[in-house]
Amino acid sequence: MDGDRGRWGRCLLGGAVFAVCMTGTTLPTPLYGLYQEKFGFSELTVTVVYAVYAFGVIGVLLAAGDASDVVGRRPVLLAGLGMAAASAVCFLCAAGLGWLYAGRLLSGLSAGLFTGAATAYVMDLAPPGGGSRATFVATAANMGGLGCGPLLAGLLAQYAAWPLRLPFAVHLVLVAGSAAVVVRLPETVRQPRPLSAVRPRRPGLPRQVRAVFAPAAIASFVGFALFGVFTSVSPAFLAQSVHVDNRAVSGLVVALAFFSSTAGQLAAGRIGVTRSLPWGCAALFAGLALLAGALRWDLLPLVVLSALVGGFGQGLAFRGALSAVAGASPADRRAAVISTLFVVAYGGISVPVIGVGLLTGPLGLEGAGLAFIVCMAALVSAAAVYLVRRPVRARA
Repeated sequence: MDGDRGRWGRCLLGGAVFAVCMTGTTLPTPLYGLYQEKFGFSELTVTVVYAVYAFGVIGVLLAAGDASDVVGRRPVLLAGLGMAAASAVCFLCAAGLGWLYAGRLLSGLSAGLFTGAATAYVMDLAPPGGGSRATFVATAANMGGLGCGPLLAGLLAQYAAWPLRLPFAVHLVLVAGSAAVVVRLPETVRQPRPLSAVRPRRPGLPRQVRAVFAPAAIASFVGFALFGVFTSVSPAFLAQSVHVDNRAVSGLVVALAFFSSTAGQLAAGRIGVTRSLPWGCAALFAGLALLAGALRWDLLPLVVLSALVGGFGQGLAFRGALSAVAGASPADRRAAVISTLFVVAYGGISVPVIGVGLLTGPLGLEGAGLAFIVCMAALVSAAAVYLVRRPVRARA
């Protein structure tokens, strides 16, 4: 029993490290308005700065997604924490737009390293038979960390001094503490190999996966796109249209979407793959409709409901998508297929977000947001109809 307690303690410590890293990736969210005032850039630039993060994640997933299987979990996590620290330093020293691009790129590289390695490490550290609980620890750490970033930055920016410095200084301290924890945790890869053994992993899609992959990828793309819009332009919408200038409130609204996603992923484990994907698509559609209403009538309660419902739908659909494509994949191609799904998902927080930024000039923030919603609603509706006609069956 003591052994199991000790292993769960190490598992939770690994989850805490995961959460700290992911917190840094969303820390700038409620601060973009301040950066706009300081450096004088447009809403399009905000979305591009945000999307640079996704390019960093995708690059690492393609080039070194299996690095922790080769060189060991701890070296990869320490490298990820090093990049997170370098990202925080870029924001601390930001004297121009280039610093923000560099900080977001480093943050994306850090998250790309952590996404697979930390999830695997948390599961490795759990006691035998604890795989399901360990999966939830990893999920909660990932989405919970993403939610804590805007919440922490919003609170510090609103109620403490140095709003563009203090959040990143606090994160640097948390990263240093996390590095100390990783150094003390055991390595779980039994026979690490040299770094030269790491090879770029080309996304793969075996024939038997394609029918399942299409609706799963669409649902993942739309869910991540909704998150992308929330974390890049919702603070500006809250300030300009709803007249919410309190950065703590802006950070909380964004955080609710990520916290709700954690609840959706937990629910997906209970209702099963067959129902979680179509229900997740339905909840995503409802979240998009609520966001459209919020944009049309400038109502804060609808923004909050959109974050809660859309976030829940994202969690439900994404865990269902992961389970569906993993179950349909042959064992020797599973990692490549899951990497492909993540590449599509992270594409959702780059391309559509930049599109919203491009449309903001000619259409305004409301018009650009409504155009985004129409496109995403069409995609997720098509996926839902497909899933109703051809349900995804649960597989071992």
